Amino acid sequence: MISYEDIVMAHEKMKGIVHVTPLDYSRTFSNYAHNDIYLKLENLQKTGSFKVRGSYNKMSSLSKEELQKGVVAASAGNHAQGVAYASTMLDIPCTIVMPIAAPLSKVQATKEYGANIELQGNSFDDALCYALELREKTGASFVHAFDDEAIITGQGTVGLEIIEQLPDVDVIVCPIGGGGLIAGLAAAVKEKHPHIKIYGVEASACPSMAMSLVEGKPITVEADPTMADGIAVKKPGQVPFELVQKYVDKIYTVNELEIARTMLMLLERNKLLVEGSGAVALAAMLYQKIPIKDQKVVCLISGGNVDVSFISRIIERGMVEAGRFMRFSTILKDQPGNLEKILEVVTERRGNVLDISLSHIGNKIYPSYAQLSLSVETKDQKHIEEIVQALKDNGYDPELG
Repeated sequence: MISYEDIVMAHEKMKGIVHVTPLDYSRTFSNYAHNDIYLKLENLQKTGSFKVRGSYNKMSSLSKEELQKGVVAASAGNHAQGVAYASTMLDIPCTIVMPIAAPLSKVQATKEYGANIELQGNSFDDALCYALELREKTGASFVHAFDDEAIITGQGTVGLEIIEQLPDVDVIVCPIGGGGLIAGLAAAVKEKHPHIKIYGVEASACPSMAMSLVEGKPITVEADPTMADGIAVKKPGQVPFELVQKYVDKIYTVNELEIARTMLMLLERNKLLVEGSGAVALAAMLYQKIPIKDQKVVCLISGGNVDVSFISRIIERGMVEAGRFMRFSTILKDQPGNLEKILEVVTERRGNVLDISLSHIGNKIYPSYAQLSLSVETKDQKHIEEIVQALKDNGYDPELG
């Protein structure tokens, strides 16, 4: 079993290899959450997430014979980059198996960190099966993403950093996927500071650890799509599960709306680009999921690796959920001046028109009429309701999209 001394040794071993990431106090989020909120910024860690901690500790603990045979791992995300970076630091041959449909940006980033990439299968499970076959064929060591004591020990070093940076912390809130991060963090903190509360947060689309705790053993759950894909693990690891049972005080969940809004707030207020799984801990505090007040709370921002093509969709969804954006359509008489009139209704209420389109063909469009579609930047949900009511008062029938 993992010991506090093991985590301290890992912490010493990593000095100069991984960043001591900032612990940033946020007055804005503190006001929203009614607690003193500190953000532990592992999105600024090397490779963009905490994963390099566990990967480096695992590989640096291998014997000379194991090092010569190299390592193999399966991942389509942060674990891949962490393993690739650590293998380069230790000069170990490394093969990462990724699904064929893995985002090109992540494949390229992993390759640039020094790994040999093999694309196999249509899912992570397919990639994992192939990686295990490679282990048998080559004798390479398999680097698991979370269900491994050396991995968990490495992740636990983030807990030691938090205590060093904020000795009087009351609460630490941490994302949960497979459980490796919170297991290591909790083991590092609770052994010497049992009064500090450790809370986990999962996406409500995939609450595998919470449900496993109810059942008393790791179980597989059905998962819905979630933007927090980094923690959408259907079955937690056995080793993390046992540590979570022992050390973690409670687990909460957040939904997609809460994740999207939190990601947008981090981008706007703190200029931090954070992936969905990295935002869940803060989301739990902003939406008062955890019933605490006037405490010193550290929210772990676990990663910031967002695919570039996905950023605009995250921003748009976050704006929609926050009432910052609306799209509507309505039918107009197709004659001069009518477009100007409806635009006046919107702009007089301080709506910022982003996009306009007119269509003269459609099932609901009769001759001499046109369908107008407008995209408008708004302040909040109340502002949207004000614009919609003004349109109705002026004889329009807006259909929100």
